[in-house]
Amino acid sequence: MAGALLLLATGCNEAPPPTGTATPPERFLVVFSQCNNAEPYRASQNRRLEELFSSHPEVKLVIHDGQADAAKQIAQIENSIRQKPSLLIVAPLQRDALSRVMGEALAAGIPTICLERDIVEPNYTTWIRCDNFAIGAMAGQWMTEYLTRKNGAPKGNIVEIRGMQGVEGAINRHAGALSVLTNHSEIRIIHDATANWFQPVAMDRMTEALNAHPVGIDVVYAHNDPMAYGAYLAAKEKGREKEMVFVGVDGLPHEGSRYVQEGILGVTFEYPLCVDKAVEVGLRLLKEPGFRPEKTYLMSSRMIARP
Repeated sequence: MAGALLLLATGCNEAPPPTGTATPPERFLVVFSQCNNAEPYRASQNRRLEELFSSHPEVKLVIHDGQADAAKQIAQIENSIRQKPSLLIVAPLQRDALSRVMGEALAAGIPTICLERDIVEPNYTTWIRCDNFAIGAMAGQWMTEYLTRKNGAPKGNIVEIRGMQGVEGAINRHAGALSVLTNHSEIRIIHDATANWFQPVAMDRMTEALNAHPVGIDVVYAHNDPMAYGAYLAAKEKGREKEMVFVGVDGLPHEGSRYVQEGILGVTFEYPLCVDKAVEVGLRLLKEPGFRPEKTYLMSSRMIARP
């Protein structure tokens, strides 16, 4: 008995099972390198990934938390490569820092899915993403229409709270909004701050914006819902939350969507978790030897506003 257990524990091949017994299911090791479990969006990705893979007993899922530390995430991926997983899924913290190690995974023959954020080099089997520029443009259009309704013309003052510098989502949510806003000379971004996606940091940055601008803020555009909510809390502390409208991105049911329904946010824009597509493509990579996925899969977004 001890010898049989040892064989199972070390993964060695057993003798064929006796006639009439079920063959144990083939096991695939899937490693998910998450950039930061502390963000609500990331926690939702993890839960959904666990839920989807739970119906596939042949898959063992391991999730690593990079804790918003690129060096930690790289070390975790390097360790995972040594374990030779059947599939690696990576939600990169930073564009440049993760390129090399994801290239090492590909060189080791490990199919690699880049989940939603991009990297500098296309060192992945496939990239599953949404269009952050388009989301930013939708936000810019909504803000323009809101300011026109409020002020009788497309004019007004915006505070922008960005995500992490150098991350594709922050770059393009900003650029997309500017592609619309710059068409209107009387719409101005009067305060621009970075809060790295975190609600408490956004509260601090918004407090600074409120102190710098005692009057005249019409819109707060935050690159995700936690930062939009943090900005709202900062404005509420000063009794100014009704002077302005708050715009977010992500649209999770228990977070951004709920804030919209409660009147805390004027609007948010869905950024899909991208996990359902990752599992669909990942299972095909595991089970269909000839399958060649598209290099990029683009998920759709939508605006979430009160009726």
